[in-house]
Amino acid sequence: MSDCLFCKIISGEIPSTKRYEDEDVIAFNDLYPQAPVHFLVVPKQHIAGAADITSENSAIVGKCFEVIAKITTQEQLASGFRVITNCGADAGQTIDHLHFHVLAGKKLGPMLCPGK
Repeated sequence: MSDCLFCKIISGEIPSTKRYEDEDVIAFNDLYPQAPVHFLVVPKQHIAGAADITSENSAIVGKCFEVIAKITTQEQLASGFRVITNCGADAGQTIDHLHFHVLAGKKLGPMLCPGK
């Protein structure tokens, strides 16, 4: 999609600080980190969100989690990390391209809601 921010990052039109890239998945630092370690893992195939995962595209979700395991192992985040995906505006999804937030680097509370 030509107006998708993540598609523009994937194509190189918008720069990012990459942590990983292969033919299917890209991982890069979040511009507005919510923890000392906060990066996004994004399938290169445009999937609008979790509600749009199908039997035809679900393998890429598994690949995203393989990448998460690889990065968190390489960065020695064994003490814990959180993986979040938001689906839809009411859940806080602001970019309509499936992506997974990975947060770590400190003890994370039970919720990530501001003010709680």
